Amino acid sequence: MLQVGKPAPLFSLPDADMEQVDLDAYIGRKNVVLYFYVKDGSPGCTQEAIEFTEAEDEFEKLNTVILGVSPDDCLTHADFRDANGLSVLLLADVEGEVSQEYGVWHARPSNGQGMMRYGCQRSTFIIDRKGVLRHALYGVHPRGHVRDVLNLVKKL
Repeated sequence: MLQVGKPAPLFSLPDADMEQVDLDAYIGRKNVVLYFYVKDGSPGCTQEAIEFTEAEDEFEKLNTVILGVSPDDCLTHADFRDANGLSVLLLADVEGEVSQEYGVWHARPSNGQGMMRYGCQRSTFIIDRKGVLRHALYGVHPRGHVRDVLNLVKKL
């Protein structure tokens, strides 16, 4: 798990339009809400993405950008974005490297088949303009989460 008060791990990932998004591009400019989710199109992930999109103007007033990360590829992100009218940036961590760096990549049993599947745990990180991790929220639930995150950003 990451330590609050330390610099957030830097990364570069492609978004739904296959454009590289670098965390260091926001340092000195904006706060970042970095949220990891399980899968495009799943009910909880869709709810969370829609709620972040609906609150995007409020986050923007607080000089904060929202970045969503999942193991889905860029094309899947584009379909998910377009089908749900999402405006937040969705980043593809297909190999799970950034998810591992942030401590959200976990093994889960695969439907009683005796095998393990890997995926990310729904988690959110709030990074201030200096690139310092201010909040690390692991294992969050989508309902009401965006409001909680907005309240934490307001206190930065």
